[in-house]
Amino acid sequence: MSSLPVVGAAMTLDEVELHRDWLFEKPRDLELQSFADAEVLNGDWAPLAKRARRLLDGHTGRLGIHGPFWGFTIASEDPDIRAVVTRRLLQGLDVCAAIGATQMVVHSPYNSWSHNNLDNNDGAREELVERVHLTLRDAIRRAEDIGCTMVLENIEDKDPHIRVALAESFHSPAVAVSIDTGHAHYAHGYTGAPPVDYYVKAAGNRLQHVHLQDADGYADRHWSLGEGSIHWHAVFAALAKLDSNPRLIIEIKDKSKIPASAAYLASIGVAE
Repeated sequence: MSSLPVVGAAMTLDEVELHRDWLFEKPRDLELQSFADAEVLNGDWAPLAKRARRLLDGHTGRLGIHGPFWGFTIASEDPDIRAVVTRRLLQGLDVCAAIGATQMVVHSPYNSWSHNNLDNNDGAREELVERVHLTLRDAIRRAEDIGCTMVLENIEDKDPHIRVALAESFHSPAVAVSIDTGHAHYAHGYTGAPPVDYYVKAAGNRLQHVHLQDADGYADRHWSLGEGSIHWHAVFAALAKLDSNPRLIIEIKDKSKIPASAAYLASIGVAE
């Protein structure tokens, strides 16, 4: 029996229909990306949830969703905007409860500007954390109640440690860390951040989710794995040292290449 990790993927419900055989052949984790838009969350998403339950009947991997993220930050200075963000996150968690998802991806509030400027203003670092706590407070209670974990994904994060410290500051099993390999590779190539495997090492066992995408270090490519310049052996060597068993989610633009991305990882001997 192979000891290699089994990779899953991020898909919409339509894409699940196309890749159902691949998804069901092993206990592959799934991240549904059909519930991130405000239009969906503000509308009647019950039929989508029903469709998800039907399509995933017999699925043996773990299930999560990408939470809402368009147009906002979880560290907004405006209390009215924070209230909207909280409502969006609670809507996402309602979806999780309805379909049995145990993980929801949430975007990090940090970027390269933060890295250079938070310490330029007295108390700015602590104030940002406080604002995030205010935004996530109700969502964390809801996530704890339904057995769901919100994972904080790096977007433009230059410092691989700061988001981990933010997750730890909640002292809750409902908050953990996500890494997007392409985002980290962009930060490495464009802002001088460390390479991707350093992000994995910094997260340690707080890491419960990984977006696997390839890139060139210049933009957020979401290329099929093997098409870019990420050092996958180093990334998976770092992952192999963890006990947290993070969900390894292929997240690429061309969803027809999901099986090929998994096959590439198998061909280099790091996953299946």
